[in-house]
Amino acid sequence: MKPGPPPQPLNLRILRGNPSKRRLPVNEPQPQNPPTCPDPPPHVTGVAADEWWETAPQLHRLGLLSRVDIPALSAYCYSYGQWRMAAESLAKMQANDPVMNGQIIRTKYGDAVMNPLVSIVRKHAADMVRYAGEFGLTAAARSRIAAGGYAPPSPPSKFDGLLSSGVVPLRRRGDE
Repeated sequence: MKPGPPPQPLNLRILRGNPSKRRLPVNEPQPQNPPTCPDPPPHVTGVAADEWWETAPQLHRLGLLSRVDIPALSAYCYSYGQWRMAAESLAKMQANDPVMNGQIIRTKYGDAVMNPLVSIVRKHAADMVRYAGEFGLTAAARSRIAAGGYAPPSPPSKFDGLLSSGVVPLRRRGDE
């Protein structure tokens, strides 16, 4: 695996305005974008389906939701649904426990341990944020997207290709 940040899809780089000014790939495979926003898969239900219908139309409008992106968006929505369910359960426990706010519970042996719901909420929140970053759904990811869209590259300079054209540099005396 290469070091550094993972590569970004071409559409997302175009929306961000190509701040590094590196040449954009011309041969990147472009999956087919559906003509309308796709329905959520059958396993995305409840709160996860609600999140799908909040997010998917926006991604589709930006051209960031193709047929091959549906599983990743499904995973995001599933993580959102699980996070929300665990967070609501933890909130109910917090309402009934004013001292420890549901953060610590007692085992059947009477020992105090961290509430497993805390770990579940944290895990699903981390998954959700990771998936959201892939689609540019977090505030940090959105801050890197240029509102104006993509500006076409500048015309080539007369010096472009000079080094790769096979031109041999001049030698000075004594360089042999």
